[in-house]
Amino acid sequence: MRKGKAAGWLAISPLILFLGIYFTSSMLAGDFNRIPVASAFLLASVFAVCISHGSISGRLAVFSKGAGNPDIMLMIWIFVLAGAFAGTAKEIGAVDATVNAALHILPPKMTFAGLFAASCFMSMAVGTSVGTIVALMPIACGIATESGFDTAFVAAIIVGGAFFGDNLSFISDTTIAATRSVGCQMTDKFKANIKIAGPAALIVTGIYLWQGFGTDVMPEAGIVEWVKLTPYLSVIVLAVCGLDVTAVLAAGLLLCAVIGFAGGSFGWEGFMGAVGKGIYGMGELIIVTLLAGGMLESIRRNGGLDFIITSLSRLIRGSRSAEFVMAALVSIVNLFTANNTIAILTTGNIASNMTKHFNLEPRRAASILDTFSCLVQGFIPYGAQLLMASALSGVAAADIIPHLTYPLVLGLCAIAAILLHK
Repeated sequence: MRKGKAAGWLAISPLILFLGIYFTSSMLAGDFNRIPVASAFLLASVFAVCISHGSISGRLAVFSKGAGNPDIMLMIWIFVLAGAFAGTAKEIGAVDATVNAALHILPPKMTFAGLFAASCFMSMAVGTSVGTIVALMPIACGIATESGFDTAFVAAIIVGGAFFGDNLSFISDTTIAATRSVGCQMTDKFKANIKIAGPAALIVTGIYLWQGFGTDVMPEAGIVEWVKLTPYLSVIVLAVCGLDVTAVLAAGLLLCAVIGFAGGSFGWEGFMGAVGKGIYGMGELIIVTLLAGGMLESIRRNGGLDFIITSLSRLIRGSRSAEFVMAALVSIVNLFTANNTIAILTTGNIASNMTKHFNLEPRRAASILDTFSCLVQGFIPYGAQLLMASALSGVAAADIIPHLTYPLVLGLCAIAAILLHK
C-alpha cells in the first residue's frame, strides 16, 4: 500500500473507531441505552488528537476549532433553547393538553399516517428538519405514551417526515446549497426531486395506514385546556411564517412563562427550575455535539476528506457511474461531517465539474446531492436530528434508527432513479 493510501486510512480511522466501539459495545451489552454515545466519542476523539500532526497544543487547537465552529455553536444554542422550552411547556401542562386535543381529532387508524403527514407538511413549510422535530416530537411522544405505542417507532415517524421537507423545501438550506453548487433553478431541482421523494412519501404513508389498521382502541381523551395548547401552536405558526428557529423557541419560552405565571403553574423559583431541568436534559446532547465537531475537524485537517474524494473520483467510467459516485461522495462526506449542508457545500464544486464533464442534468445532480445527504443524515446517531429526537423522546438514537421507514424507502427510490434513468 502506498504511503498516501496509508495516511488516508489513518486519517479516517477515528470515525471508524467510534462506530466500532459504539456499535460493538452496544451489541455486547444487548442494549444501546447502556452505552453512552459520548463515551465512544471521547475515546475516538482522544485517538484523533493522538494521530494528528504537530505539537499537543496545536492538535488541541485544531480540535477546539472544530468544536467551536459557528455552525456547532448555533446548534448548541438551539439545543439549550429547545431544552428550556420543553421543560417549561411540560411544567405548565402543554404536552398533556396537546395530546388530549390530538386524541380528540385523530381517528385511531390514522394516527401514524397523520403524524407523518403533519411532519412532512411542517418541514416543507419551515425548511428545517431540526425545527420540525423540536415542535412535533413532544406531541408525538405524548400520544405514544398515552396510547401505549412504541415511543421509538413514533419518534421515527416524526424524524422521517422532517427529512421530507428538508430535502424538498424551497427555503431549506440543503436545497439552496445544492442548487447554487451545480448552478440550477430551485424549481427545476424540485421537479427532479419530487419524482424521488414523492413516491417514497406515498409508499410510506401507505405503510403507516396499513400499520394503523390494527389500532382500534385509543385511550379516552381528557379535557382539552386550549390555552395550554398555545405554546406549541405558536411555535408551529411562527416557524411556518419563516422566523428563525432560535427566535421561535425564545418566543415559545416567553409564552410558556406568561401562561405559567398567570395560571399559577409555577412561581419564579418554579419557572427557573423548569428552565434549568430542561437545559440539563440536553447536557449529553451538547457534549456529543462538541466532541463530534472537534473529532471531525481533526479528520478533515489530517486529509481524511480529501482522501475519500480522490479515491471515489477514480471510479467514474460514464454518466451513470458519475451519478453513483456523486451520491457516494456526498454520503461519505456527510458521514464524516454529520451535517448535510456542509456535505453538499464540500462536494458541490466536484459535482458541478462532473455535471459538465459527463453532460449530466444539473437538476439531477442537485437532487442527488440533496437526497443522499438527507438520507445519510437520517441514519447517523450523532447527527443533530437524531440527537434532538433522542433528547426529546428519551429514547436512544440507535433505537430510533431501525424504525426509520421514510429514509430507507427514499434511499431505494433514489437508487432506482439512477438505475432506471435513460
